[in-house]
Amino acid sequence: MILGRTAATRVWVATFAVDMRKGFDGLAALVEASGLDLYSGHLFVFLSRRRDRVKVLMWERGGLALYQKRLEKGQFCQVAVRSDQRMLALQPDELAMLLDGVDLNAVRRTRLWEPNRSEERR
Repeated sequence: MILGRTAATRVWVATFAVDMRKGFDGLAALVEASGLDLYSGHLFVFLSRRRDRVKVLMWERGGLALYQKRLEKGQFCQVAVRSDQRMLALQPDELAMLLDGVDLNAVRRTRLWEPNRSEERR
């Protein structure tokens, strides 16, 4: 399911609270209203207003799959966003931390090396 995703899989988190009574069709409509491709295989994450519930919608072979989790105590942390963002991209490991209750705003990552794309390959 979620763990079997590739490095190319993107994670999109809604920056607005979502009514957790929404099911497959309601959440799919929110994804499409955000201008994202529902059938891309990416993960779409939605938090409740109280942030004690999360739903993850994804397209798998032949249909939509929905993962949900409810915290008995505490809240999932909301990632800091700009006011104009409706969906925020996360790394797959950040989703795992979010689901484990880690405050992503407090996580500090070291900068990873990336090759200079402007140089010609020799």
